[in-house]
Amino acid sequence: MFALEHEIAQWENELLPLRGTERVPLLLLLSWHLRQRDCLRASELGTEAGRLLPLAGLAPGALAQAQARLQLVQAEVAWLQGALDAAESLALAAYATLCAHGDGDGAGCADVHWLLSSIAVDRGDHARCDAELQAASEQARGAGDTARASLADAATARWAVLRDAPAAQARWGARFLPDNGKLPAPLATWVHDFRGLLAHTSRDLGTAAGHYMQSYEAALESGQMRGAITAAINIGDCFASLNDHESALEWMQCALDLARPTGWPRSIGACQTHTAETMRKLGRLGAAEDLLREALHILAPVSGARTYANALFHLGELSLDKGDYDTALDAFSRLAQRAEALGQADFRSMAQRGSAHALSYLDRPEEAYEAAERARQLATAQGDAMHQVAALRVLAMLHARHELPPPPGMLERNPALHFLHQALQVAASIDGYVPPGELLDALAREYAHAGDYARAYDIALDAGVAREKSHTQQATNRAIAMQVHHQTEHARSEGYHHRELAASEARRAEVLQQTSDTLERLSAIGQEITTHLDASAVFQVLDRHVHALLPVNTFAVYMLDAPGTALRRAHGMEAGRPLPDNAIPLSNPRAYSVRCLLGRREVYIAQVPLKRHAYTVPGTLHNQSVLYVPLMVGERVLGVMTVQACHANAYGERERLIFRTLCAYGAIALDNASAYRQLQDAQAQLVSQEKLAALGSLMAGVAHELNTPIGNSLLIASTMQQKTEDVERLMNGPGLRRSDLASYIEDAGKASALVMRGLHSAAELVNSFKQVAVDRTTEQRRQFDLQQVSNEIIATVMNRIRSSGHRIEMDIAFGIAMDSYPGPFGQVITNLINNALLHAFDQRHNDGSAGTGCMRLSATVEAARVQIVFEDNGGGIAEQYLSRIFDPFFTTKLGQGGSGLGLSISYNIVTALLGGTIQVSSSPAGTRFTLDLPLVAPQLDGAAPASIY
Repeated sequence: MFALEHEIAQWENELLPLRGTERVPLLLLLSWHLRQRDCLRASELGTEAGRLLPLAGLAPGALAQAQARLQLVQAEVAWLQGALDAAESLALAAYATLCAHGDGDGAGCADVHWLLSSIAVDRGDHARCDAELQAASEQARGAGDTARASLADAATARWAVLRDAPAAQARWGARFLPDNGKLPAPLATWVHDFRGLLAHTSRDLGTAAGHYMQSYEAALESGQMRGAITAAINIGDCFASLNDHESALEWMQCALDLARPTGWPRSIGACQTHTAETMRKLGRLGAAEDLLREALHILAPVSGARTYANALFHLGELSLDKGDYDTALDAFSRLAQRAEALGQADFRSMAQRGSAHALSYLDRPEEAYEAAERARQLATAQGDAMHQVAALRVLAMLHARHELPPPPGMLERNPALHFLHQALQVAASIDGYVPPGELLDALAREYAHAGDYARAYDIALDAGVAREKSHTQQATNRAIAMQVHHQTEHARSEGYHHRELAASEARRAEVLQQTSDTLERLSAIGQEITTHLDASAVFQVLDRHVHALLPVNTFAVYMLDAPGTALRRAHGMEAGRPLPDNAIPLSNPRAYSVRCLLGRREVYIAQVPLKRHAYTVPGTLHNQSVLYVPLMVGERVLGVMTVQACHANAYGERERLIFRTLCAYGAIALDNASAYRQLQDAQAQLVSQEKLAALGSLMAGVAHELNTPIGNSLLIASTMQQKTEDVERLMNGPGLRRSDLASYIEDAGKASALVMRGLHSAAELVNSFKQVAVDRTTEQRRQFDLQQVSNEIIATVMNRIRSSGHRIEMDIAFGIAMDSYPGPFGQVITNLINNALLHAFDQRHNDGSAGTGCMRLSATVEAARVQIVFEDNGGGIAEQYLSRIFDPFFTTKLGQGGSGLGLSISYNIVTALLGGTIQVSSSPAGTRFTLDLPLVAPQLDGAAPASIY
């Protein structure tokens, strides 16, 4: 119900790094436990929690209970500010919500009853206060919450003292004994307040002040600020009763210092009321009246509270001292009305007694006598001897000042003596009470007035003895006051020491937590920075986190250029605007960045000298604090990173540590980005070489395949040329016989048929090679037949297959139509064939025997996909290499014709361009590649083509 200071500090620290709905649990806790410590912040946190609750994904019951708790915070804030109707309305609404959704732990309903009891007190309805506290206790015990139940019982005991101290002592005196010697701070606030009130009513002021002091310290520790203010007021009252008015005013001021910042009317009014009473006793009547008037004005919203009644009583007493009897009578009359509403006998008796006093001086003796008699009867019924004595003295004063009928059964010489003797008899019944000298002096005067001078003289002697005892008592009181002052100061200093220790520990924990959070955050930032392999991305991440963690007006990264002669600004932001490119020669001795780079050390200027502004880059701002840190990886310096701020001394040790860490991460990330860029360049060069090699292999195959038909045609053509020359010679010579002509025609027919067959074959090969070349070089998407394209692809590598002594089989049905990229597809099949020729059959003999290697290409269609299988009967792939064969540059034939890019390129083509998958399985009996491709390849964004290499 009430949390301690170190718990609040811990929750505040835990809340700092949280975002969004993660904050909800701590927002609810802090809003509740700050409700008296800081009403405004409690309300702000409650508002934030209320905004996030619907997004937190809570079950309906849990959501309703959380919202009811926030309503209860609003209700308590309204109560503290004196808006009792609004507070009660909000509390009852929260109670209805909790009951409707079954308050899970019972704490919520108990807390509602607790608050309603406080509202009832401020209304002056103590009967309802008792009922609400009893309900809170029962609700808490039913839920097994003994801490809340004990709090409700202690509050009940505290209020019971004001009605009937002996009964409260009998019922509650033996309760609330701690198990381990010390009560928890929330409970100690109320238990020590209860014990302090008991001691106060029995005039044991030293003990009372000690208990109030413990209540004060416990209230501060547990955040019960209203209880702390009340305890400070009560301590001041104890000192005032001991005539130590200086200490009394000190504690009243302490209470007022706590109350004024809160704006709580009841607390501020109570402080002013008790301060005014102390000033009245010091004779400062004007200042006392001003304070009481202000207190009554402030207390107007809670006019039903006991505090308001107390202010009325003190105003009446002050008015009597000033001789303003009309004001006094008005104050005591209003007090009588409030006393009846409160049902508190002490105020009833005090109101009637004060009214009697004022009426007497207003020459209304009969009314005064009736009021004084009512005061006596009320005090007698209550068993309050002190109030009886006071009422009897007023009755004696009335008979001394006015001609009034004698009281029935009077045995003394006059009514004044009758009532004064009764006052002495009642005073004698009070243990340890010494009748004041003023009472005996009044009795002596009355005897002297009656002519009994001997008796008057004897009583005057008794008055002197009484005054002596009174002086002794005053001395004792002063000693007690000094002791109490010492005890309270010791307790205050000890409490202050403990609070300082707790605050120091909280600050230490906060620093440790902040350090831990910063390290954790920097670690996460480092991981984010170093995951990027692009320099511009690294700059953006650094820029974002630098601005989030440090005070920054200008942030820039300078990289050393390739010749190593200048620093060039690779990234720069100033006041949210990008900075233009800039180069700083390393020969510039004035540049902080050059000093940082050449010295390989941090450069921090807490206050930039005015003369340095002359060297500021045109178009940029004059910053007051600058910090430069070199970007180093090992012994290599890559550049310099800088942050700059408009105000001086912007970067303490913590900020510089954070920036050094970011620079270390940034240097690693930028070095990685540079290495990755070089790797990409090398890879692109190797890929280009691989493609050129593939094109060269294609041309070699084309040349070999065309060589046979064209060579045969050339041979036939040269033979026919020879035969034609022979026929021409015969025609021009001996003569051409019929048989020679017939033979020539027959040979010509055969030759032309052979030539046509060879040239048709060459034309078909040229067309195939041309299509393959176009597909390879343009990566154009088109519709094609899988069998036809596969035949064309195999034709381009057939020469290499035959020359290696191996063979290839194809089992692909005609009519498998695809809408895809035949060129990249052909490159995949070619890479698979070349991979098999290079790796699968390296241990076989090329003798044409049964051991000759065999490759097989097949395809099957399933729905909208085609599964293409390429397999060989080679030696297989070692198991430890299977997971790496698609990695770039991985090869077991480095330097023997293998580049390590063939299968990597094939994998990228299949997955990125063709929209399929490629899998491999292998055993000593051979290797099998399975391509699962869609018949229609996915559409690619023309603005950003897929990078397959």
